[in-house]
Amino acid sequence: MKIEVWSDIMCPFCYIGEKKLDDALAGFVDAERIDVEFKSFELMPGLETHPIRTTNEMLAETKGMTVEQARQMNSQVAQFAAAVGLEMDSETSIPANTINAHRLTHLAKKHGRQKDVAHALFRAYFTEQKNVDDIDTLVAIAQGAGLDGAEARTVLESDAYTNEVQRDIHEARQLGVTGVPFFVFDRKYAISGAQEAAVFEGTIEKSFGEWAEANPASPFEVIEGQTCSVDGTCN
Repeated sequence: MKIEVWSDIMCPFCYIGEKKLDDALAGFVDAERIDVEFKSFELMPGLETHPIRTTNEMLAETKGMTVEQARQMNSQVAQFAAAVGLEMDSETSIPANTINAHRLTHLAKKHGRQKDVAHALFRAYFTEQKNVDDIDTLVAIAQGAGLDGAEARTVLESDAYTNEVQRDIHEARQLGVTGVPFFVFDRKYAISGAQEAAVFEGTIEKSFGEWAEANPASPFEVIEGQTCSVDGTCN
């Protein structure tokens, strides 16, 4: 079964929501039969990256609030993150345009490393105070996730995967998505926002149960009887 996750690297609730999804899957007995695909969504596509400006300062400027108000708001979000074992620091995190980070996740998808790259990008943005619009930083993240650094640099220094990013965003709009995170389970059920763990657990169980009925692990219903096995044992 497939779970599709629309998110943006700069969205704190995306980081929190994906951690809750991971935790729910960790306790699900058939998790190995579930594929999680990360989809791109840009909250601020026109944002100019300012390495010397903090997230609090950016929010104050774009949302018409004071830096102290932004600090208080992000402090509350950081408490939500801490409750699920995540660390966030808006005092030193760098507000960055995320198009290049999204393009990197599409390269990672090609090599089966998308989850590792997505999680590393969230950590880089919220915890490690790295500029996720910087090519050298992104190449290092790619290498840390097991990708070839030279290939990552070639992709990032071109416009490769830009169309894939835009396709994800267009698809989100077609589905009526106006905010992230947004989780789609087998194209039947959806969760908007970083809901409680029980919501994820219940939705996984329900959607997987229906999917498994139509996609059994074995195409046969086996009636067991006496057999001889390949090791020569008969019983």
